[in-house]
Amino acid sequence: MFTYVFRRSTQSMAAVVALLVLVFFLARLTGDPAYLYLPLDSTEAQRQAFNELNGFDDPIYIQFFRYLGDLAQLDFGTALSRNRPAMEVTLEAFPETLKLATIAMALALFAAAVVGSLAAARPGGVFDRLATTISLAGASAPDFWVAIVAILVFAVSLGLLPTSGTGSALHWIMPIGVLMLRPFGLLTQVVRGSMMGVLSQPYIKTARAKGVARRRIIFVHALRNALLPVITVAGDLMASLVNGAVVVETIFGWPGIGKLMIDAIVRRDFALIQSTVLVTAVAIFVMNIVIDLIYAAVDPRIRHQQT
Repeated sequence: MFTYVFRRSTQSMAAVVALLVLVFFLARLTGDPAYLYLPLDSTEAQRQAFNELNGFDDPIYIQFFRYLGDLAQLDFGTALSRNRPAMEVTLEAFPETLKLATIAMALALFAAAVVGSLAAARPGGVFDRLATTISLAGASAPDFWVAIVAILVFAVSLGLLPTSGTGSALHWIMPIGVLMLRPFGLLTQVVRGSMMGVLSQPYIKTARAKGVARRRIIFVHALRNALLPVITVAGDLMASLVNGAVVVETIFGWPGIGKLMIDAIVRRDFALIQSTVLVTAVAIFVMNIVIDLIYAAVDPRIRHQQT
């Protein structure tokens, strides 16, 4: 197990380093920050002084090696738009994204387990067809479109929910609902397919012959053995939620790392772009390792293969 974790960690860290190098050069293609942070009537001399002060006037390769040296010292630079350490600003925003993604995934997983299990219990029935239609629609609908429709219906037309912010429990409903829709749709299909395979096993037929309650057969005997593929898909979806919350956070004004990243790109805040990408990449890397460990714990055969 240790060898497996070490190998995966090495591979992931190499990917993170490559990503940081790519982001460094791509960020510089967005333009000269001086035109955003100085007044419109600023002179060329003032812009030159601004770039000299922040090290933007040096050749790109010198900026890059200085960037690598700062990273080695865990110095992620200063966010120009906030005049604060970039990593400090990023770490303040990341918990908001993590809370949003965790709650959305937990609700999606619970709902998918219930709906998918009941649909698999009677394949081809009315509930199965309805669950399949809803889940496929949820998995296919774009987040931005669902978010805009939700705002138009629940905030503008009905006036039931606020459009942005985090002030009360009502502010959480639309962002969580939109973010959990796609995972719910995908997981429902995975649970349904896995449960249909498990429910056809001989030990399930034996339990039925012994008179075990149908609810206990589905949610105790069958569901536990159908969770392995669900865990794999849920782990991938959780990582994608953290990475893909950018759209939802931007539309709903959620103060998470996704919105912070978009703001940093718009403002050409190079240090903040790099720190948000780094934290997001490391978070996804850690989540993947944790999911692999859970996967190995659930299925002993994985542990033997890894060793």
